[in-house]
Amino acid sequence: MMKSILNRQNLPWFIAAIFAIAFIVVLFAKSGGGAASKGNEINGVVQDNSGRRVVAWIDPMYSQGPPHLNKSTKPGRAPDCGMKYVPQYADEVPTGASMTSTVSGYANVSLPPARQQLIGVKLATAKLQNLSRTTRTVGIVAADERRLAQIHTKFEGFIENLYVNFTGQAVRRGDPLFSIYSPDLLATEQELILAERNRSTLGATLAESARRRLLLWDMSAADVDRVARTGQPQRAVLVRSPVNGVVTAKNALAGTRVMPNDTLYEITDLSSVWVLADVYEFDLPYVRVGQTAQVAIGSMPGRTWTGRITFVSPILDEKTRTAKVRIELDNPGGFLKPNSYADVLLQESAGYDIAVPDSAVLQTGTRSIAFVQRSPGQFEPREVQTGLKGNGLIQIRSGVQAGETVVVDANFLVDSESRLRSALQR
Repeated sequence: MMKSILNRQNLPWFIAAIFAIAFIVVLFAKSGGGAASKGNEINGVVQDNSGRRVVAWIDPMYSQGPPHLNKSTKPGRAPDCGMKYVPQYADEVPTGASMTSTVSGYANVSLPPARQQLIGVKLATAKLQNLSRTTRTVGIVAADERRLAQIHTKFEGFIENLYVNFTGQAVRRGDPLFSIYSPDLLATEQELILAERNRSTLGATLAESARRRLLLWDMSAADVDRVARTGQPQRAVLVRSPVNGVVTAKNALAGTRVMPNDTLYEITDLSSVWVLADVYEFDLPYVRVGQTAQVAIGSMPGRTWTGRITFVSPILDEKTRTAKVRIELDNPGGFLKPNSYADVLLQESAGYDIAVPDSAVLQTGTRSIAFVQRSPGQFEPREVQTGLKGNGLIQIRSGVQAGETVVVDANFLVDSESRLRSALQR
């Protein structure tokens, strides 16, 4: 029979059968046989040098997608990107239940240590911390408006002599500013003298009326007494400073005629000044009246002044989107000069609460997401409620507990994979 099979006529058919049987045997050996072939392409039982069970070799850059491109049953490189495959161990493969997330649109993520290192994943622990927010801004030193005095006369007259004759001159309360001749004032002095000479009841009444009028015109009580006692009218009357301070404006000129509505001097007490700082709209919720502020002046490096916020403007500048914040500072040495630029540091403390690095929270526009490590290599997306943010930290009001570990670097890559896995599950 063998001879008949191997005769020259049947030889090609016999060779073709041999090759067909060999091909089927090889294919069966590679696939693992029958219905188990598909599963074993991913779940082949292999052990590496560590003794851990390897279920697949995966592309560390992108473990999702077409299995023929991103997974293999043996070491090698991904055909699409050339990345070297890394082992995926049995204890790293998530089950269906572990992939389920309570956050809609997200799925839990499994990242082997090798992949975490490759994409730069870093972790941090949520802790109870003393939270504070620091706001840095700039401002302008300004005079305290409540310590500004304008000098007017209450009568018409002519300036004769100036005793304070330049802007910036320091004056004390009671120092003479200028002398003025006023016909109305001189006539009232004469009236006082005549009334004092006539000691009748009518004379005393007229004298008291003239005396009161001179005092209301800001003639000093000593000058009025001198006129009444000597009987000699004072032709030019001295006008004195009502406050201590510095002359910040001067309009008085010798020989000029002045009216009651003319501002002759402005005198400002600079022993206390304001700093008017510009605070942006998004920082205003963290600024309040009574808050402490640190102020530094560029011309005096290394020196700071401490003051308190006494006013926060209720109006925003429509162009800069800032509001004026007023800080009051003592200035006994006069080092803080109006119109100087100032660097302002505002610090608000919120006490102790749970906080994580602010990079751990992803803002999606409608919610805030953080990725919490449930076990090594397993990450769960959670929606969190945040609070105060500052100094690199963000307050967590709900969603993460103290002691839990969160992703703080490369979490945007973890976020992308979580969304992709959720989409694949759907």
